[in-house]
Amino acid sequence: MTAFRNFVAAILILATVPLMGQKESDLVGAWEETSPGGTKAVWIISKDHFSIAYYQQQQFEYTEGGKWALDDQGMVQLTWEFHTKEKDKVGKQERYPIKKTKAGLSFRDTQWQQVDKGKPGKLAGAWLITGRQRNGEMRNRQPGARKTMKILSGTRFQWIAYNSETGEFLGTGGGTYTTVKGVYTERIEFFSRDNTRVGAELPFSFELKEGKWHHSGKSSKGDPIYEIWSTRTSLGI
Repeated sequence: MTAFRNFVAAILILATVPLMGQKESDLVGAWEETSPGGTKAVWIISKDHFSIAYYQQQQFEYTEGGKWALDDQGMVQLTWEFHTKEKDKVGKQERYPIKKTKAGLSFRDTQWQQVDKGKPGKLAGAWLITGRQRNGEMRNRQPGARKTMKILSGTRFQWIAYNSETGEFLGTGGGTYTTVKGVYTERIEFFSRDNTRVGAELPFSFELKEGKWHHSGKSSKGDPIYEIWSTRTSLGI
C-alpha cells in the first residue's frame, strides 16, 4: 500500500510540472527559412539574444531582434530592441508557440531548417562594441541606448547598429564566417547600406583576451579598424 501511495504521489507531482516542448539550449544556433516569394530569413539565436534578417539575392529587406526566453509553458517570449519593419514593437514583448521537430523548427506559422547548433565558431554569442581605435588611440565605449551588436552562431553572423530606446535603425549586415588560425573571415550576404558589397570576403585578425574580442583589419570600405567587443553577458545588458 505504501509503494502504491508513493507511486500516486509521484504522478501528481509530475502532473503539476509544466510540459516544455524543448529546452533553451535546443534552440541556440542558426536557423533558415525561405518564403515562396524567395525572401530568405536567417535567425541567429544566442543564449539570451536573437536577430532575424530578411533579404533576397542582393537586396536587404528588414531585420528584427532583441532578447528572448522560454516561459514555463514552453512558449518563446521575444522582447524587441530593434524592428525595422514594425518600429512600434521596440520595447514590447510577445509570446509565440514554438516547437522543435525532426524536420526543423515550427515558429510563427513557418518552418525553419537548422543551419548550425552554435558550433564550431569560437566567437558564438552576442557582443557589443566597447572599444575603438581612433587616430592611434583606443577609446573605450560604454554601451547605452545606442548599441552596435554583433551576434554569431557557429557559422553565421549579423551586426546591427540601433537605438534600443527610440527604435532608430542605423544599419546592418551579415552572412557567414569562419575562424581559422587567428583569422576571422566574413562573407557578406546582405548589407543595408550598400548592396554592392554583397559577395565580398573580409579577413580580420582576431584574438580573445580576458574574454574580450580584439578585432583588427580593414572595413568594407578599406579603412583600417581596431575594435574591442565584449559579450552582453559580461556587461549584464
